[in-house]
Amino acid sequence: MANESRAEDNFNTIVVGAIATTLVLLLILPMIFVAGKTTYYSAYAVGGDSIIEQYAQVTDMRGTLADDEGYFIANTMSTPMLVNDWKDPHRTALMIIGPEKPIAETEAEAIFDFVTKKGGKVIVAADGTNANRLAQKFGVTFFDAPLNDENQFWLEYENGVAVDGSWLNVWGLAAVSEDVNEMVPAHLRQGCEDTDVREENRRNCRMPVMFRSPTGMKFEPIAQDNLEPNHRDVDILATASPSAFIDVRGNGRADDPKNPAPGDLSLIIRIDYPNISAYDQVTTGSGGIVSGNLRELSVTGSIVFVADDEAFSNRLWTLEAAEETRMSASCEQYTNHCWLDIVRETYWGGNEDYFSLLIDDMMEHDNKKLAKSIRDDKGNFQIVFDESRHVTGVISAPFVEAMGTVVLLTSNTFLKWLVVLNVG
Repeated sequence: MANESRAEDNFNTIVVGAIATTLVLLLILPMIFVAGKTTYYSAYAVGGDSIIEQYAQVTDMRGTLADDEGYFIANTMSTPMLVNDWKDPHRTALMIIGPEKPIAETEAEAIFDFVTKKGGKVIVAADGTNANRLAQKFGVTFFDAPLNDENQFWLEYENGVAVDGSWLNVWGLAAVSEDVNEMVPAHLRQGCEDTDVREENRRNCRMPVMFRSPTGMKFEPIAQDNLEPNHRDVDILATASPSAFIDVRGNGRADDPKNPAPGDLSLIIRIDYPNISAYDQVTTGSGGIVSGNLRELSVTGSIVFVADDEAFSNRLWTLEAAEETRMSASCEQYTNHCWLDIVRETYWGGNEDYFSLLIDDMMEHDNKKLAKSIRDDKGNFQIVFDESRHVTGVISAPFVEAMGTVVLLTSNTFLKWLVVLNVG
């Protein structure tokens, strides 16, 4: 009996040790695999041998949302599907910025359900077709070449003097929640500069947003739009000028018939799905009790597509960084390509001004059914950066795919989070 007991103890020790070793390897090996590889548009890669690498990250965005806004920050390193297992998906926003490899069909389906069935929030920023499998489920298509715009481009400055300009350096005037194609002329000329306008009334105004070598997007209704016209709200938040074209040929020529110029190229598209049922703490007297103080309420799922990942980069996120790289808060008026000719005295303060406001508007902060203690504290809302879309290399790819398989097959929520989620 004693021998059997010792054998059983040894077996348990081996099993526990094997599990512990596996978990350690799951956490450490990915970092070893990607060591030395250049990663762009990461919320965590702070170093880099060149200025380009340092400015081509989204660490400043992460800092703004965590430190200034107060959101809870996390990331996925294997698959963005994990957001479906989050405790409060309607209080979670997934950031997919600069996907360097295509979003898989299974992932696209999961993200679609996250938005349309669970009330989740998503921002997808790309300058190519890697996000198209997801985007097309919503009726959006990214083009696969840069957009050129002779009427909406910003200049670079040296000692306060304009020295360089490119049709690839595009600006847009963006609304927060309205379709710019449906706004009245007076509102199109109104800038969101007044503090009260920004915080209390985000409608009827636009803000400048800078892009660098974006692509364009087009929207086409999906089948459900014909069957249920009111099941969602689609808003084109920012557009290129009617003369903008997609430089498919790479020659920068607007007169080349092979460079499409449809006249309605979009830069930012927002799609909202209202009246989704969720469960959360609610205000007194709202709904029926499910368990404790948990009640059913209606939330809105939202997804925003942005035709440029660099719009979120460190270079364009803050005005301070932008000015260090020869950009300006202003533009040359009366040149036919300056936003100040449209919205007077509306200066650019870095893209953080617009996107912070957009994220705030997408969240449930204005949902009066949600308990005030929840909606007024941004620490109760999660921002999840998808780090899984970055290229990991040939050696590590099978390992990362294996971790994704764990997420798909296991029903153990703790294991899922331990394998593929980092917090902070």
